[in-house]
Amino acid sequence: MLLCSVVALALIIERLVSLRASRVAPESLIEEVLGVTQFQIPSGDVVNKLAENSLLGQVLASGLRAAQTDPRLPEPRLRQVFELAGRHAIHQMERYLNTLGTVAAAAPLLGLLGTVVGMIEIFGSQGPTGNNPTLLAHGISIALYNTAFGLIVAIPSLMFYRYFRGRVEGYVIDMEQASERLLNQLTSRTLSGSSAAAASSASTAAAAPAVRSSSKAPTK
Repeated sequence: MLLCSVVALALIIERLVSLRASRVAPESLIEEVLGVTQFQIPSGDVVNKLAENSLLGQVLASGLRAAQTDPRLPEPRLRQVFELAGRHAIHQMERYLNTLGTVAAAAPLLGLLGTVVGMIEIFGSQGPTGNNPTLLAHGISIALYNTAFGLIVAIPSLMFYRYFRGRVEGYVIDMEQASERLLNQLTSRTLSGSSAAAASSASTAAAAPAVRSSSKAPTK
């Protein structure tokens, strides 16, 4: 039980530090990224700094790196890049949560085990010559202390486990919305670039016959 209490306390402190909004999904980050990428994809140094900013920055940076590698990357492939990066971010946010949930589930059982041990001592104190009040009181105290200590460890562990689960789910929704916004911006810029290139090619093709006809016109 002492080991479970130490492990639970260490995991709670670690997750409280790691799941802060500034380290997972800063509020103004997506707006800054959309402003920087509105006209062009930023350089590699800027993208690397974005990846080091937070978990959301890592997800957004993965999409920008894919767009840098292939500016005409189709939307399904770019969406897949965001999804893979998002899964990695979720895995990092859920780190140690299963261990904390295991402690929350095992602590009451360990307390129950201590209660059973105390009950065994209680029955062992019943001798053929009479009761031993000292052993009887000792067995009762062991049973009650183990039950109480198991609940003391299990209740906070379960509460923080549920709390961290809720924070992770909220962060996942924020990351999905931010990735979707950046995906739409990258896709729209790609489509506009393709349309401009197609229009330029069409105008060049339309002007070519006129240029050829003027070059063949007789000179006076």
